[in-house]
Parts: sequence; C-alpha cells; structure tokens
Amino acid sequence: QVQLVESGGGLVQAGGSLRLSCAASGRTLSAYAMGWFRQAPGKERELVAVMSSGGSTYYAEFVEGRFTISRDNANNTVYLQMNSMKPEDTAVYYCAAGGSVTYFRVSHLAREYVNWGQGTQVTVSS
Repeated sequence: QVQLVESGGGLVQAGGSLRLSCAASGRTLSAYAMGWFRQAPGKERELVAVMSSGGSTYYAEFVEGRFTISRDNANNTVYLQMNSMKPEDTAVYYCAAGGSVTYFRVSHLAREYVNWGQGTQVTVSS
C-alpha cells in the first residue's frame, strides 16, 4: 500500500516562508516524478511544482521564483521550500507521485500522478 505523508503546513504571515515535506512508503519512487499540487476553496486543484527523478523541474507560473522543489531519492522524500509567500498561496497542498508514464521524465499533468497524500493546510495571513 502506497502512502504519501505531508508535513510542514501551517499559518504564516505574508512574506514569510514554509517548507513542506512528503515522505513516501510502499513504493520505490526514485525513478518517477514527484511533485506538489494545491487546491484553494472553491477552486480546482492546480500544479505547483514537479520534479523528475533526474532533477528536471516544472513550476507553475504563479510561483515566480519563490518556491523550490527538491527531492531525496534515497529516502523517497520530496520537499517544497516556499518563500515570499502571499495570501493567495493559501490552499491545501498535496504531494503526488507519478505513475509509469513519468518514468525518468517530468510531467505537469495531474492525471499522470497516481498516488496522492492527504494534504496539508497552508494559510498565509495578510
């Protein structure tokens, strides 16, 4: 059984920083893409940042250089460092692991991610 467990969410003031972590178990993900999506109230889930096994990345335009995704393949873990946060970054952030089509490639398509965490709330106050 695959499990993705996020941590690091919380409340932060505008301009502040948070670091999200996602630990995976039950499946070796070193060869597949991993990433972060988010969903704000009343909005659809959207991509934040994803990374391939080899380190290729894809960021949403709204990131604007503020966030950095990284991963530790040896420990099946992916991180999201978020700096200069804005109130519009408020959302539930989900960790995701790619399916077979993401083998050694990056993907920005949510449908190509087959395992999802339960989400962690991030709230940015103005």
